[in-house]
Amino acid sequence: MAKLIYSMITSLDGYAEAAEGDLGRGAEDEEVHTFIGDAFRDVGTFLYGRRMYETMVFWETVRDDPEVPPHIVQYANDWRAAEKIVYSRTLESVSSGRTSIERSFDPDAVRRLKAEADHDLSVDGPELAAQAIRAGLVDEYHLFITTSVVGGGKRFFPDGVRLDLELVEQRSFPSGLISARYRTR
Repeated sequence: MAKLIYSMITSLDGYAEAAEGDLGRGAEDEEVHTFIGDAFRDVGTFLYGRRMYETMVFWETVRDDPEVPPHIVQYANDWRAAEKIVYSRTLESVSSGRTSIERSFDPDAVRRLKAEADHDLSVDGPELAAQAIRAGLVDEYHLFITTSVVGGGKRFFPDGVRLDLELVEQRSFPSGLISARYRTR
């Protein structure tokens, strides 16, 4: 059975999306980007909400730019090779290959995907991930924690949910970013 992984860059105070501005520094260097690419190279399916998909679809065409460094091209190639499911009531069409639209998040359908998949799945975006967390579907949490406190926004973990997690891997980078991977107990 494949794992469902929830991963995002977060602020030091636990926000996956800042109320104002960005999440701060730490995730923009080549070492960090390569580490993230390596960690998610074997993901076979990405589950996105509309807004996260609209952010990530950048990877569909970036590799066509001759100025793009090799680590960015590698990530783009890996992203393009994976299946993508976008959960949206409003999105009419997609602009990337291997991408389908679902109108609502169905926990039973995701359980079937996990049971049938040869590769892990990733859920991205705090709102969609909250649904997967509440349904008990998330097996691992990968946090990439910046050095900034942003004071508000959308939290990485949803309110009202208790989780007991086991730290299975951690790494810090010269930029100050910390990678922490947790598994559900």
